[in-house]
Amino acid sequence: MTPADTPKGILRDYFETIVTCVIFVLFARTYVFQQSKIPTGSMIPTLLVGDYIMVNKFAYAPTTSLVPFLGRVEKALLPMRDLARGDIVVFKFPEEPEKDYIKRVIGLPGEMIEIRDRQVYIDGRPLAEPYKIHRNPKGLNFDQDDYPPTRIPEGSLFCMGDNRDNSRDSRSWGFVPRDYIKGRAFMIWWSYEEDRDAYLRTGMADRLAGIWGKITHLIR
Repeated sequence: MTPADTPKGILRDYFETIVTCVIFVLFARTYVFQQSKIPTGSMIPTLLVGDYIMVNKFAYAPTTSLVPFLGRVEKALLPMRDLARGDIVVFKFPEEPEKDYIKRVIGLPGEMIEIRDRQVYIDGRPLAEPYKIHRNPKGLNFDQDDYPPTRIPEGSLFCMGDNRDNSRDSRSWGFVPRDYIKGRAFMIWWSYEEDRDAYLRTGMADRLAGIWGKITHLIR
């Protein structure tokens, strides 16, 4: 019998495996993934109140190299890309950086953005937005239906919620600094509607079917 086959050796192997797993999970939560819960309806219908999402903190190339002399190596080895229009991102709220917000990237650095009668224009061209909804009659939210032509500064983004009539976003508090982006939301891993009466109106099978239908879809 080898030392590894003894009860003490087996116990040590289990302990080392558990420690390795814990270290990996802590590393992933700190540097790769972040869990967030959707607290408001500003991203309806894409994300609902009570959705638990996973955020890829490693999705985008950093503005500066993680290791100064390995910039090209990082780009070759790490699966990162630049921010793109339509990405749903989690970022530090510019007015209160200790808070996280989630919105969709609409305007990119250097672009001219304008909103006329709820239609977004990028550099003078209308933007197709199949994901957005408007629930209020036109004119009711007149301060959100229009936005004057504005050049987005370099290093900044213009972000909005999909639920346009119920979203406080770049239309009211301005641009999001690129360095404030924490990651890209990519998956709903759980959903819990905080409505106690919902369980009285629907059966458990219906609830589980609804949850499973959501967590099997990636966020787009």
